[in-house]
Amino acid sequence: MTFEHSTLLITGGTGSFGHTFVPMTLAKYNPKKIIIFSRDEMKQWEMAKHFQGDARVRFFVGDVRDKDRLYRALDGVDYVVHAAATKIVPTAEYNPFECVKTNINGAMNLIDACIDKGVKRVVALSTDKASSPINLYGASKLASDKLFVAGNSYVGGDETRFAVVRYGNVMGSRGSVIPFFLSLRNKGVLPITDERMTRFMITLEQGVELVWHALQDTEGGEIYVKKIPSMKVVDLAKAVAPEATHEFIGIRPGEKLHEQMIGEEDAFYTYEYPSHFKILPAIHGWSACPMRIKDGKKVPEGFSYTSHNNTEWMSVAQLQSWLAENEHKIGRT
Repeated sequence: MTFEHSTLLITGGTGSFGHTFVPMTLAKYNPKKIIIFSRDEMKQWEMAKHFQGDARVRFFVGDVRDKDRLYRALDGVDYVVHAAATKIVPTAEYNPFECVKTNINGAMNLIDACIDKGVKRVVALSTDKASSPINLYGASKLASDKLFVAGNSYVGGDETRFAVVRYGNVMGSRGSVIPFFLSLRNKGVLPITDERMTRFMITLEQGVELVWHALQDTEGGEIYVKKIPSMKVVDLAKAVAPEATHEFIGIRPGEKLHEQMIGEEDAFYTYEYPSHFKILPAIHGWSACPMRIKDGKKVPEGFSYTSHNNTEWMSVAQLQSWLAENEHKIGRT
């Protein structure tokens, strides 16, 4: 499948993911149009400077909470990537109603609008925090995942298909731990919550490639989880600031010691592929559908995919090499 003559729309498109997805998709697939849909006109203004003179890139101010605006934005759209969300854990805890309005009500609005407008395929971005959630952000994204999976039941045919991609800590993205440590490395002390803490490590480019794969592969209702390396946070700190000492401050409310992307409860519906896993829908017998399974191998009973039981690990040297190539753009988007 190619997007060459297609129109794509990305909600929350001025965020870290959008800043990588848009130029990569333009370069690889040369789509007819990419529409960046978001509510912050200043971020759109700044992002537009990077695409001056490119008629393929359009900007549309709007909010996923506003269904009427979504209907207008989706005119003639073939594919949608849903990246809009309230993502910051403490922000969600202190503003729970706002979190629900965006992450859950916004998902419902988008599902309805995409079905009514005949969008072909929709991929929603999820998070490791949606697997066995312990904070509102994770719980709201789990609800959103369930909505997008079940949204395939509402289509009534094979026109619109919904899928989800799930990944963990995005290396160097705004608000993540790498730019935070970089901002403190000259002070000589880095705060770390717990010396045992581990995190998954994925680049934005890998996240974009997973979305491309989901758009092309989905039959409807799958949750795609990319195989990525883990890293101990203390090793991450050593890579960023080798000379700094570490101050252990304790786990914050709503924070996990290790990230989880597939829980044991999902193992019965999970299949493994060379570069990723797929959690198939438990509803309607879809988990036994050959078109969804394709050439996947079912994972063993009791399987889970967490950052501390991973078989692949990133070394200090590997992260330092990545930092040397990417430090100029870390935390900017």
